[in-house]
Amino acid sequence: MCRPQPNRTSGDRDATQPQETPETQDRSRTQPPLKIAERRDRNFIGFPPLETVVTIMLAVGLAERTGLLTALIRVAFGGAPRWVLPYAVGLVGIAASVMADSSMIIVPPLAALVFKAAGRHPVAGLLGGFAAVGAGYSTSPLVTSLDALFAGISNKVAETLPDPGAVVTPVSNYYFNLTSSIVLGLLAGFLIDKVIEPRLVRTGVPREESEAAPSVKAELEPAERRGLVRAGIAFLITAAAVLLLLVVWPDSPLRNEAGGFLPKSPLLDSVTTLIFLGFVVPAIVHGAVVGVLRRAADVPKLMAEAIRELAGFLVLAFMLGQFIALFNWTNLGAWVAVSGAELLRAIGLDGYPAFLGFMVLASVLNLFIISGSSLWTLMASVFVPMFVLLGFEPGFAQAAFRVGDSATQIMTPLNPYMIIILGYLRRYEPSAGMGTLVARMTPFVIPFWLIWALILTIFYFADLPLGPGTGIRITP
Repeated sequence: MCRPQPNRTSGDRDATQPQETPETQDRSRTQPPLKIAERRDRNFIGFPPLETVVTIMLAVGLAERTGLLTALIRVAFGGAPRWVLPYAVGLVGIAASVMADSSMIIVPPLAALVFKAAGRHPVAGLLGGFAAVGAGYSTSPLVTSLDALFAGISNKVAETLPDPGAVVTPVSNYYFNLTSSIVLGLLAGFLIDKVIEPRLVRTGVPREESEAAPSVKAELEPAERRGLVRAGIAFLITAAAVLLLLVVWPDSPLRNEAGGFLPKSPLLDSVTTLIFLGFVVPAIVHGAVVGVLRRAADVPKLMAEAIRELAGFLVLAFMLGQFIALFNWTNLGAWVAVSGAELLRAIGLDGYPAFLGFMVLASVLNLFIISGSSLWTLMASVFVPMFVLLGFEPGFAQAAFRVGDSATQIMTPLNPYMIIILGYLRRYEPSAGMGTLVARMTPFVIPFWLIWALILTIFYFADLPLGPGTGIRITP
């Protein structure tokens, strides 16, 4: 739409001012599209999760490609006694989400292998490993790239509100995640041990593979063991240096003006950097010991491989950035949020029942929208402002979303990794179809959802902090 210009006569124009020509007129016509393109690029470059996710994935990608993460998983499985194996698979599967989607490919076959070696049913390990990784994907005892991604989306949506609450960081849900990962890991182990494996034995599912499988070794080579030991020492030295020099030291530059760390401090602002160091330093040491890293140039080479795998995320980030900007520009999200908050107050559902409904909705939508970042962008644009208007922290809405986001994704055929697991299952049970796999995953879904919701309920009614600097309700 053209802006009205003041009326001018020929005498008002400065004689030195250049006259308009067809060229300048054409150039002026192209300015609005250039401004739109500039805004579009700013929406993409300014998408908050972009810098944090890319930084963390550089470090995690290096740790994965040097063999550090896979070696940790193998040593955790291989060192577990026979009766502990289901619980080891559950706990490791929950923690393995630090490897992002690759965990759904690495953990299940390794779990099947160690189950078979221990004389237990390998299909129980296969199904249990996939259930733990998939149904517990949104939580982990470690800080993952997903934490940074969710936090960035939450902040981008909340920043337009008059009182957005506490800034959401990658560790804003850490206490909740740590509790959830331990409880859900043990729950997964119990279900594998007491429900899945007895059912497989009772129905006569074969223990031997009907076709040759790729060779996967559970035992570590001597060089890998040395690498893990030295990587652990390097991690402890790095952690000690950070704690002594940057945290415990009274004049630490990472403290806030009051000399503490909460609710906001340079330490919390530096979480992404600290996570980066926590992965990169042990990964370099492990890679050097096992021979994957022979020269300094190998480090950026492996990081570049990790970046190539982020191509899909970069495309998604571009689209999500435009979507959030569009919601903010049109005020559609704010209008829906205000209307929804008023409706919930009117019907008396402005407390915990609203979050229960929110979690159920997330679980249903998760059957059709597998990408957690896409689903959180869609839901956060409406529900984060709505819950902030009701007095809840954006970090609490994000924690509630985690419950609904993961539990149901192991039973939807739209999950592409279901096809991969079905291929593994058919090596033992050639007649198995997608319905068979969905039926085998169903015993995990409801217990995971209920127990996870119960954990959030305890945090809510006990008014426990979800993470450093993040509570349940917005405090003045």
